[in-house]
Amino acid sequence: MNQLPHGLAEFVARAGWSGARVEPLPGDASFRRYFRLLRGSGESAMLMHAPPPHEDPAPFLDVAQWLGDNAMRAPAILAAEPQAGWVLTEDFGNDRMRDWLEAHPQAEREAYEAAVEALVALHRLPPGPFAPYDMATYLREAALLTEWYCPAQGLDVDAKGYAAAWEEVLAPLIARQSPGVTVLRDYHAENIMLLGGRPGAPQGLIDFQDALVGHPAYDLVSLLQDARRDVVEDLETAMLLHYAHHAGRADEDFLADYARLGAQRNAKIVGIFTRLNVRDGKPRYLAMIPRVWAALERDLAHPALAPVARWFDANIPQTLRFAHGAFAA
Repeated sequence: MNQLPHGLAEFVARAGWSGARVEPLPGDASFRRYFRLLRGSGESAMLMHAPPPHEDPAPFLDVAQWLGDNAMRAPAILAAEPQAGWVLTEDFGNDRMRDWLEAHPQAEREAYEAAVEALVALHRLPPGPFAPYDMATYLREAALLTEWYCPAQGLDVDAKGYAAAWEEVLAPLIARQSPGVTVLRDYHAENIMLLGGRPGAPQGLIDFQDALVGHPAYDLVSLLQDARRDVVEDLETAMLLHYAHHAGRADEDFLADYARLGAQRNAKIVGIFTRLNVRDGKPRYLAMIPRVWAALERDLAHPALAPVARWFDANIPQTLRFAHGAFAA
């Protein structure tokens, strides 16, 4: 993976960055690769390689355009050849919220308040021209737990009953999420850039190519039940109240939907992290499953999740659940 992709130098030249130094950056859980371009004038840019057929940069470009048109801070597109998987964007720098908080833990609350307020601004916009986060999508995502995690743990479970329980739990939410808001779907501390090196600065958004139109609680769950970073329950509660204060959403239905989407998202992530290990040979994600599972258990305790909670009680052994879903060493 250290070898530069074929065609990189040619695209960089066509984009007007010929001769720039190319620095590979750490990758994520996808087939995308990232590089920083640097040239003598002190300028820098970010290069994404998202090659077909595994990746398609077109949705990223579409969502970036919509966000920019609506005063949200997506990176400016400097050049793109989506058919070949190349996108050159503005460089948001190195102040990723998660990394910044490791150096500035005393500013955690301020950083999360700013992240919540950015969501409030997004939710005040009319929903973007994106596909709906519909029941079929929710069920397909939740099924990743039974498709990947359960077999990996040697569990023979009632997959049909699992789907039926989720459909029952999510039906009230579906009825409430129209007309909906733009849901970025992976809004958390690794995908928020602090452009001025501090929480009060504009929030740079990245990794939004899977945006859909759905429920406003989804990105809150993504932020406050972060798979990659501990967010203590007191901070989670405070940020829910902060969102409610600014967005005017504080009723019991919203909190129930937050729990529904928390459980759905966390079940999905457990499945995805297992798949990354089993199919893609990326075992490092297994270490995050206990954090995700602990949040899942908290969500399942909400009365709105009763049908799904009963399924877990009947199908997932307590020994695994006490271990927060962790794999045996």
